[in-house]
Amino acid sequence: MGCALEFLTRYHEGGVDFLSQIVTGDETCVSYDTPESKRQSMEWRHTSSPTRVKPKHILTPRKIMCTVFWDSKGILLIDFLPRGQTINAAGYCETLMKLRRAIQNKRRGFLSKGVVFLHDNARPHTANGTKTLLRGFDWDVFDHPPYSPDLAPSDFHLFLHLKSFLAGKHFNNDKELKENVSNWLKAQAATFYEEGIEKLVPRYDTCLQNFGSYVER
Repeated sequence: MGCALEFLTRYHEGGVDFLSQIVTGDETCVSYDTPESKRQSMEWRHTSSPTRVKPKHILTPRKIMCTVFWDSKGILLIDFLPRGQTINAAGYCETLMKLRRAIQNKRRGFLSKGVVFLHDNARPHTANGTKTLLRGFDWDVFDHPPYSPDLAPSDFHLFLHLKSFLAGKHFNNDKELKENVSNWLKAQAATFYEEGIEKLVPRYDTCLQNFGSYVER
């Protein structure tokens, strides 16, 4: 509730300008093979039509970790870890330094205006080295409540649509997978990313109205 009240207060005071300062991001695994969801695999059939036999999906470990940072205007940074590696504090700090350079190159004057940085409280994100680096950046790091993907734009907006795009697709190698993921992320209109940031307002409001309870949808 404290996080919700702080966010809504700052939005009330700053409005769209406050939302435009937000930089957010997270990690997700993208796979060579992503099965369709139940909704996507549904089809209209006549009552007398034979039942469609769906092949059983065999999940493989062929996946890579993708880190994406974005703001209301679009993608700032896409970073992939080598297959089999997981994120740690040192690697996350390297990615944050890439992000800062990306902001300098893509958003002139943004750093001097002030970055409101929103990421969740995964261990690499809250490690002492990460906190020290972010203090050195002089970024305004917004507190994120634990176990709250409903308040993380990458979870409730960006990755949800990305996984929908990947559903039913098969890729033969890392290069092919990376290209498709990167191209999709870059192809989305600015309004798509603006919408994702704006959704934070009603979501934090719902959180506050529900006395801090988790809201799945």
